[in-house]
Amino acid sequence: MFIIFAALNLHKMVSNKELQEKRMRGYFIDAAKETLKGEGLKAVNVRTVAERAGYSFATMYNYFKDLNELIFICVKDFMSECEAFADDQTNQQTPGSMRLRARIRSMIQYFTQYPGIFELFYLERMNDIGARQPTAEMIYTFTDRIIQTDLDYMISNKEISEPDAEMLKISLRNGVAGLLLFYNNRLQPGDYRKFTETAEKQLTYLLGLPVLRH
Repeated sequence: MFIIFAALNLHKMVSNKELQEKRMRGYFIDAAKETLKGEGLKAVNVRTVAERAGYSFATMYNYFKDLNELIFICVKDFMSECEAFADDQTNQQTPGSMRLRARIRSMIQYFTQYPGIFELFYLERMNDIGARQPTAEMIYTFTDRIIQTDLDYMISNKEISEPDAEMLKISLRNGVAGLLLFYNNRLQPGDYRKFTETAEKQLTYLLGLPVLRH
């Protein structure tokens, strides 16, 4: 009986420790994400994140190997957040080219709303971001992740060939990043309405869809 009681207590202690660790990691992750969203990567350092989380910078090292690990986690979280935003915007639509266009539109909207995240993804040098090669690959193929379900649907319904689908992915990876680069950093086109019209025309052209009338 004593052995069972001791084992239960030990399990409870381990569970509490895991919960505490998860909670503490969450504080630092949230603090880093808030800083990245509002001020960009250049504002992120150990002291800034720790102060925002409400703990000392030494405490942070109890839960993360270094700042790069924390940033890598933030990148993955932002991707999930952007994907969830696209899901929410398009969950009533039928899979296919029209929904693919809508999902890319949602991705563009997300990155214009959070230019600090766009800079983290597409402008910062990989030397400044943790887990460089996995992060670079993850970011480069992120557009694929947003549209893959719709592309698979289009391929299975013979709306597009597999080679053409691969070319479309490459065009969207580079085209979306280019559009956002000029708008977020050079304000070209000069206002948001013109920017969205330009983005819509480019997506429509790439997908061979009818032009949307506003």
